[in-house]
Amino acid sequence: MPSSVVQFPVPAARALQAGRLLIPAKLRDARKVARLSQTELADRIGVSRQAVSAYERGDKSPEPTTFEKIADVLKQPVPFFTAADGAVFGASTTKFFRKFGPETMRRNDACDVLGEWFVQTAKYLDGFVNYPNPSIFETEPSQASARYSIDEINDIALNLRKQWGLGPGPISNVLALLESKGIVVCRYEMEGENVEAFSFWSGPRPFIFMASEKEAGVRLRYDLAHELGHLILHRWIERTELEDKANLKAVEAEADKFAGAFLLPSTSFPNEIYTTRLDAFLPLKERWKVSIQAMVYRCKDLDIINDDQALNLYKQISFRKWRKKEPLDDPRRIPIEQPRLLKRAIELVLESGRKHPDEILNELHLNPAWIETFCALPAGSLRAARPQPLEGPTLK
Repeated sequence: MPSSVVQFPVPAARALQAGRLLIPAKLRDARKVARLSQTELADRIGVSRQAVSAYERGDKSPEPTTFEKIADVLKQPVPFFTAADGAVFGASTTKFFRKFGPETMRRNDACDVLGEWFVQTAKYLDGFVNYPNPSIFETEPSQASARYSIDEINDIALNLRKQWGLGPGPISNVLALLESKGIVVCRYEMEGENVEAFSFWSGPRPFIFMASEKEAGVRLRYDLAHELGHLILHRWIERTELEDKANLKAVEAEADKFAGAFLLPSTSFPNEIYTTRLDAFLPLKERWKVSIQAMVYRCKDLDIINDDQALNLYKQISFRKWRKKEPLDDPRRIPIEQPRLLKRAIELVLESGRKHPDEILNELHLNPAWIETFCALPAGSLRAARPQPLEGPTLK
């Protein structure tokens, strides 16, 4: 988690004296991102749990010294707690976490808040630059069961590739493609957390938050395609539906099938499968930039191999210890793709002189480490030398 805290010239004592009281929802959000309970936060700032509860209800305001401790423990500048939330593009849809339940509640709550901070950062920059217009459609299943068939998913993926002007071959850079189609992406590796990614819409703007510690480019590309599947297939789904394990499993399977269909089209990929020997997938992995395990899964979806053949291949993968690390996973062979849209946007704003870094920090009210994370900037760059100009969106 970003840890550096910028000290704005607004101490807690002056903020309280000026009538700028702590906003309860902002305290709750910062606490959730820190993944602390009320009791844990109370212990760290030297008050009772009841006092923290009262702060979060708005029944009581903390003393200046306590306020300063809150800002220090939760790693946010004091203005974060006294300023209203930044603007967003619109109402957020369901965030597609891959697991729900008591064991993931804190993590999902933290991701919910991070997603909103990410949107606020993107919306702030939207006031200065022109992002690509979103160019993705949404669908609903035709079946009464509200589930997509594999044929439907294949057709949807082919239609999207056609709409985006993609040929039948491999996609050279999935992340750059998604950003060019108006999807805002960021990467924040949540150390020690088993969360791959999540996606959602904010009004008309789609977002993907990559949260996994990926060491292989093919896995990140697949995760991106999986989240693209959620954005297209499942915009209409409510969170309560995902809290049902059976529904969540079905929805995740559909997103997996879409990822395979998008990355490995049904009209071209099958023509390159000439044998089911495991080693034959190695050159295909290098060409299509898709993991061997995902290709086996796709071959099964396309009825190129049957269940027994797929099981045999998965056993061979386990025997060779390829479950977690496959051949060609070295980033020097298949690079790990990086987001650039927000980085280009913020660097354009700075290079044009429209905003000084200090102005951005004061107007967003976030710990600068989070802004740097959302915008794929080097740590400390908002308080250091000015970034070099890059090609990017045009100023408004």
